[in-house]
Amino acid sequence: MNHVISLDDVQVLREGKAILGPLSWSVVEEERWVVLGPNGAGKTTLFHLISTFMHPTFGQVKILDQTLGKCDVFELRPRIGLVTNNLDELIPGDELVTDVVLTAAYAQLGRWNEDYDLWDESRALALLTTLGVRVLGSRLFGTLSEGEKKRVLIARAMMTDPEILLLDEPAAGLDLGGREDLLKRLDLLASDPKAPATIIITHHIEEIPLGTTHALLLNGGKVVASGPIQEVVTGHNLSMAYGLPIEVHQEAGRFFARAQ
Repeated sequence: MNHVISLDDVQVLREGKAILGPLSWSVVEEERWVVLGPNGAGKTTLFHLISTFMHPTFGQVKILDQTLGKCDVFELRPRIGLVTNNLDELIPGDELVTDVVLTAAYAQLGRWNEDYDLWDESRALALLTTLGVRVLGSRLFGTLSEGEKKRVLIARAMMTDPEILLLDEPAAGLDLGGREDLLKRLDLLASDPKAPATIIITHHIEEIPLGTTHALLLNGGKVVASGPIQEVVTGHNLSMAYGLPIEVHQEAGRFFARAQ
């Protein structure tokens, strides 16, 4: 299998202090990763690196066989599906939901005078169907609930048929019903053999979708544990990362944690 992400002895410094690394890590196509850790662990910095919006201070970052600093990131970015917490704030509230997904084909955040063919429209509708929001296609984006917006944005991220899908805290701000519905959609996505390699960043192990194969646990910018999810998401490892005794158990394949 091919590596879609590869970090080799990477460090990011701010004011002479390492906020991430040294870190060596790789993701293989068809893997489904979750990145965990407390506030300040380095998750956001890592996300900025692998989404090509930041370069390392030291070390090498390769995304889809392209080395950051030696490639045109504007050609690389369309191959990466991206959902961030502030993306919905950049989309016009009066944009039709279907157009929110369609405009990803031109990397636009609002429809203007682009031409879309039948294939584009069919793909947008198919993705909205997969995420359970096709019936909202004629609604205005600004009228949607937070959970509905998250699902529309994931459909948008998939529009260009990306080779990597990056989701930054996709369940943040959702109520229990919205979170569980979103996780069901992500479960379905993870089970699709045609889905891209996926990396989800989250604070909470309860938000890890079924089908996640690997986990990276960070603390203080360094790796606490990395590998197959059953080996990483353990009480011992989480206790080390969060600095307090934590007990982990599973129900129906989902992880849950509580302080002892």
